[in-house]
Amino acid sequence: MSRVSQAEARANRERVVEAASRLFRERGVANVSVADVMQAVGLTQGGFYKQFASKDALVAEAEAKGFADMLQYLAGLEADSGGHDAAVSALRAMYLSTDHRDAPGTGCPAAGFGGDAAREPEWRAAYTAGVRDMADWVAPGKAGLVGLATLVGGILLSRGTAGSPLSEEILQAVREATTPDAGAAGA
Repeated sequence: MSRVSQAEARANRERVVEAASRLFRERGVANVSVADVMQAVGLTQGGFYKQFASKDALVAEAEAKGFADMLQYLAGLEADSGGHDAAVSALRAMYLSTDHRDAPGTGCPAAGFGGDAAREPEWRAAYTAGVRDMADWVAPGKAGLVGLATLVGGILLSRGTAGSPLSEEILQAVREATTPDAGAAGA
């Protein structure tokens, strides 16, 4: 059996964290095993324990990766759209779309990891930091918290009612309530 170089080990670790972030958001942490994650990247389960102390350690890293990716996406929105207000509008449009609703694995980590972070204090620090960063990006202070909470709540309710007319109704209602002329704070 050949040994992998340090560069290959780092690349494998990054692939594992990325796959875990996607799978955990898609199915929930409790519904994804270490074997599932390792199978998704074509590695053996035994290799997992050479890279991570535990599944809990992977969850925290996967959350942090999800939020880092989201912040990178937001920075790109701002650069591409010509300013922060336009970027917030672009975020709102993407966030409250059926595409985002139907793809939790590649969607927002605030929505994807929220239920799991609420149940497991060990994962909460990474989640809390990510939520704060996202809210601060949306708008300063309470307006950012309200804006992000409104978006996350809307997408979660829409996902929970997917397949029914209520799901679309929720997305539309939150889109209308969060447009700047509706007087909504933040988003």
